[in-house]
Amino acid sequence: MPEPHLRAADSDRAAVATVLGRHMAAGRLTVDEYDERLASTYAARTYGELDELTADLPTIDRPRAAEPVRREDSHPVRACGPVPGPWNWGGHAGSSWRSWLSTAVIVIAVWAVASFVTGGFLVFWPIWVIGPWGAVLLARTLTGGRDDRHEQRREHYRSH
Repeated sequence: MPEPHLRAADSDRAAVATVLGRHMAAGRLTVDEYDERLASTYAARTYGELDELTADLPTIDRPRAAEPVRREDSHPVRACGPVPGPWNWGGHAGSSWRSWLSTAVIVIAVWAVASFVTGGFLVFWPIWVIGPWGAVLLARTLTGGRDDRHEQRREHYRSH
């Protein structure tokens, strides 16, 4: 492990938890000891605190945290699935449309229940919630518009 004063990551804590589980399965730790050490593992902040939890146990190959795969070529990787386009409901634009649709259903349902309870149709106020939002989404969908932050993230991942 790195220097004891350095802060540990979630993947480091998970690796120690796995090692403790193997020692419990091998009979080196009781269930109570395992529970106590596991709680301390997830509360640990530094590598030193994690080392203390396994110091009295024999060394077992500690599972390594998965490292990200780096591609050497500069070509963007395209996942299998629908081809991006103005009417594709997947991805970033799709999540915006799904959010709009779920909100529209909720506010229209509230309007319908309120109209039913009062015994007559109320002014259709949901238009002020879903109308402008839908107009902006429609304009962005038709023009293929993306915001600058999305494009910057895309360029960042292309370059790495």
